[in-house]
Amino acid sequence: MTPATALIPGLGRIVRQGHAERGLEATRRIADLFFEDATKLRPEHINLFDGLLIDLVPFADLPTRIDLAERLSRLLRAPRAVVSRLARDDEVAVAGPLLRRSLVLDDPVLIAIARDKSQGHLLAMAERTRLSADMTDVLVRRGDRDVVRRTAANDGAAFSPRGYAALIHRASSDGVLTLTVGRRDDVSDDHLRQLLAGALDVVRRRLFDVVPPDKQARIKQALADAAQATDSTRNFVPAQRTILSLYEAGALDQSALFGFASEHKYEEVIAALAAMTGLKIATLDRLMSGDRHDPLLILGRMIGLDWRTVHALILLRLGPKRVPAQRDIDAIRVNYARLLPSTAERVVAFWKTRH
Repeated sequence: MTPATALIPGLGRIVRQGHAERGLEATRRIADLFFEDATKLRPEHINLFDGLLIDLVPFADLPTRIDLAERLSRLLRAPRAVVSRLARDDEVAVAGPLLRRSLVLDDPVLIAIARDKSQGHLLAMAERTRLSADMTDVLVRRGDRDVVRRTAANDGAAFSPRGYAALIHRASSDGVLTLTVGRRDDVSDDHLRQLLAGALDVVRRRLFDVVPPDKQARIKQALADAAQATDSTRNFVPAQRTILSLYEAGALDQSALFGFASEHKYEEVIAALAAMTGLKIATLDRLMSGDRHDPLLILGRMIGLDWRTVHALILLRLGPKRVPAQRDIDAIRVNYARLLPSTAERVVAFWKTRH
């Protein structure tokens, strides 16, 4: 029991005896009394009400706590202990308004709540007008998909280098998050390159369409830098030697190709496909880094690969950090089943004459 409780006759007895009905009524009356002059009260008066209400909050039922939290959340000066207590309420309907907008809650309190409470609590915090880098570190680490998306969409959110790295890692398997992060004004050129490197081509195109012209120029440059970096690091000579040894040993087959794809050995896969299809390595490299999966389906049908191997090639093309949606994989599998070998052979023959 706080000293302030003793200032109201009979209130101390209610708290000591745990009289629920009378405690609820006292909570409502004292809260109404506080809100009548809340904007005019001096700090010592606010502290007085804080001491009164903190002992009575446990008596309040859910509707009363919701009403109290909603009204307190809109005050610039509110009883700190009561606000902190209600912001930790397990019911998001109670804690939510305070977590979204109460200026009484400082970073240490918010971070402590973010580390322990539910995704609903985190989602409410993600809507605050301002989010510090320390706050977003916790939200990105603990939050589910909706929390992270909401945090990334918050223009008032700041991110530490570690937080941005985690955000980009999450975006590698979330196209919506990729678009959200790509549209942020504070995304650096380096972060933009990392973001685009892990994005599907359709997401890259969509991002290019929705950003202003100055950001479009940055996206073009980021993609060009990434392509140049990739080209400069590709060395197919050792892979060609490996494939030649397998060929001479009679071991260059679908099983070997599947093994290379599963281990994300890009150069070995390209060299193996070159030997199996008769296409040049440069041609296959361009086809593999294009906008669509169709070339892989055509190559697979032309040399008679089963779906398991084609699927492994698709995952290789996407990269180890990108996980496609199951419905997209199902649609690709249907297209592969419908593709005729004769059609695939004609397309490959065209590629040979064109390149």
